[in-house]
Amino acid sequence: MLDYYPKNRTKEQLDLIVRLAYMAEIKEWDCRPHIERIRRYCHLIGSEIGIEEQHNEMIAIACQLHDIGKIMIPEDLLHKDGKYDNHERELIERHTIDGAKILEGSPAPLLQVAASIALTHQERWDGSGYPNHLKGDEIPLVGRICAIADVFDALTTRRAYKPTIATEEALQLIIESSNILFDPSLVQAFKRQFDEIKKIRMAIGD
Repeated sequence: MLDYYPKNRTKEQLDLIVRLAYMAEIKEWDCRPHIERIRRYCHLIGSEIGIEEQHNEMIAIACQLHDIGKIMIPEDLLHKDGKYDNHERELIERHTIDGAKILEGSPAPLLQVAASIALTHQERWDGSGYPNHLKGDEIPLVGRICAIADVFDALTTRRAYKPTIATEEALQLIIESSNILFDPSLVQAFKRQFDEIKKIRMAIGD
């Protein structure tokens, strides 16, 4: 499934990352295609904004662990069809903090990046996100990259509690949320790579 490997990492290590990400989300749905699409979307965005290739590969791989904190969420809550009450919402939002706690403290740069992504991928450009209501450039770049990829994939993926929408409609929603939910420079990078984004979405279905 992985089609590139940073020079200082083994295929076995990367396979472990994918399996950890899958294990964290399997209670909710079969997330293997989602994990792979997230990696590829993040890699395209990073390439478009000029991140050095080896670092960009590491970011893309680390993004696969963005929702590892969901392993702490009760399964019935993950499958709830309807609105969450305040307590349930708090439990859902804690997956960012729990994910960072699982990953933090490692000497491995890959896991350090993954911890930052887990904590910040639900932050929003205008400060309306969680858990720390970071705003603009306060949000680490890796979290901002993952946020766009994750939301786009959520919009275009069918779940038990929601239908899917077309990729072009999802792109328009991302564009409309520029400078509100998402870093405007990353939205433009995503837009420029949209032909490749669509190819990935078609190639790696649900």
